[in-house]
Amino acid sequence: MRAKNSKTTNGNPELIEALEAIAREKDISKEVLLEAIQNSLLAACKDQFGKSDNIRVVLDETTGEFHVYQDKVVVEEVLDDTLEIALAEAEARHGVTDLGATVSIEVTPKNFGRISAQKAKQVVVQKIREEERKVLYDQYYTKEKDIITGTVQRYSNGNYTVNIGKIDTVLTEQEQVKTERFRSHEKIRVYVTEVKDTPRGPRIVISRTHPELVKRLFEAEVAEIQSGVVEIKSVSREAGSRSKIAVYSRNPDVDAVGACVGMNGARVNAVVNELRGEKIDIVEWNENPAIFIEHALSPSRVVSVTVDIEEKSALVVVPDYQLSLAIGKEGQNARLAARLTGFKIDIKSETQARESGEFMDYENDYEDYDEEYEEGYEEENTGDGEFIDGNE
Repeated sequence: MRAKNSKTTNGNPELIEALEAIAREKDISKEVLLEAIQNSLLAACKDQFGKSDNIRVVLDETTGEFHVYQDKVVVEEVLDDTLEIALAEAEARHGVTDLGATVSIEVTPKNFGRISAQKAKQVVVQKIREEERKVLYDQYYTKEKDIITGTVQRYSNGNYTVNIGKIDTVLTEQEQVKTERFRSHEKIRVYVTEVKDTPRGPRIVISRTHPELVKRLFEAEVAEIQSGVVEIKSVSREAGSRSKIAVYSRNPDVDAVGACVGMNGARVNAVVNELRGEKIDIVEWNENPAIFIEHALSPSRVVSVTVDIEEKSALVVVPDYQLSLAIGKEGQNARLAARLTGFKIDIKSETQARESGEFMDYENDYEDYDEEYEEGYEEENTGDGEFIDGNE
């Protein structure tokens, strides 16, 4: 049995109005703020009544009126007056006659002292800040691994400060494309690599060099990717210079490469412009690794591809006059192809391959490749040239 002895205190409707205003302005639930106030008042009361756990604060969410109660157990003989009340007193003052019953006695102070009020205010302010951080974190966490638009604020010590809505973040020198320069107040699109929850609020890590930036930009431009008809299978990138993307169409009537290029190159040009002129090769993905590797080495022509599935390596033979094109400036085309396909690639000219005994004449590039691949590709690579590691 629980008996309650209460007295009325003056309401505080201004408090509720203030909380509603804060809730709207800060995008924080009013209920969360009310709970914070109750907890702060409870902490202040415990300073006055002791650290016992039998103190409760009840706050009227409509009027702002609050009550403080101390729950005591009815006993024959009181050993701890903060937790217990004598049966005689309980019966005389509260009409309770049962031993073991709980009596709720209102002990609301007429006036909170300056220290208690200040402490309550501090706790509420702290809770508001915590909730603001949580709300911000939840908002930006949904943007992780996606692209957002930001406004460049300033450049200092090699880093750009970028405003991305409600907070500022930093585009560090390591995440910048070396050839890119931005003006103050310029709009840029960045890739969110990570959202961290810290005591000072969410820390957003952004990048202009990440390969996924290219993927997300194409997803934003190409309707067939958004609908799921066309899929980007892989991306390799050397930021500021060149990227390669491998695409696949689930609908045989839809050309994956053509969909990404767009009418008169409109879609790919939109991405190129966002990346400040970075060259982009769009190639068709194929489940046959030999054909995929041939496509990945575009724009070079390929004579033959010998694949070692277990070693994830491939020997590629190209016409003599195409060797430098296949390898690319400083090996770039071969590196990007290796990363795109996940295979180590050794490229030789026809002359080099014949001299090393690794090449047989192929009238047609891959007359029987599909059939051989389905049966299980186990041709060994015996080339002595250097492989380019797709994981490097």
